[in-house]
Amino acid sequence: MPTALRSRRSVASALTRPEDLVLSLKTKPAIAESERGKDLAAFVARSTLDAYATSERMANMLRSKDSGATYPSTGLASRLRVIARLLKAGGGTRVYYTSQGGYDLHYAQQFPHADLLAEFSGALRAFLDDLAAAGMAERVAVLCFSEFGRRVAENGSQGTDHGTAGPVFVAGAAVKAGLIGAMPKLLDLQDGDLKMSVDFRRVYAGVLNWLKLPSKAALGGEFEPLPLFRA
Repeated sequence: MPTALRSRRSVASALTRPEDLVLSLKTKPAIAESERGKDLAAFVARSTLDAYATSERMANMLRSKDSGATYPSTGLASRLRVIARLLKAGGGTRVYYTSQGGYDLHYAQQFPHADLLAEFSGALRAFLDDLAAAGMAERVAVLCFSEFGRRVAENGSQGTDHGTAGPVFVAGAAVKAGLIGAMPKLLDLQDGDLKMSVDFRRVYAGVLNWLKLPSKAALGGEFEPLPLFRA
């Protein structure tokens, strides 16, 4: 579970295969009259019933079809497909998190990096097309970020090493198109790194503002939200 989804008052769930959340028993448990006054027995029975309700919702989600989108046969596309189905099935979850690994390319970077970006763009396009066909495009935004930047200069192994500043992508029908911040200058570096022009906390503040959530507690201070979304 990523640290970004941990909270004091709520619990997030992590799953690899949605099929793992579908129960296979044929009959549902019931709270017997003799057990209704027993707190522990009633708690176990209610928890079991909740598990069956979740299982039924997941089973219905697995039976749903993609809304006019063709997903590539890639790992990221498969995960975004599950998220799209969960969004269309409802349930109240407002934030989903997935990842695409493989970018830590310190050697022979050129072709693997291009393949990763192709996987990223194909999966994201299918995801957004799916939600648009389902009439949910305006309600969903995708925030794509990396845990590290890259240095500009090539190292001795035809790769690049970890850097500081890096790009963030925000995509969706409600997002304003265009570049926010200064175009990085490859010949004007700071200790070999790109110069940061936008504090990432302003990006998060903009997304939280769109979700109509306060950002001060989450970000540890007041940060002016970036105008990422159309009014």
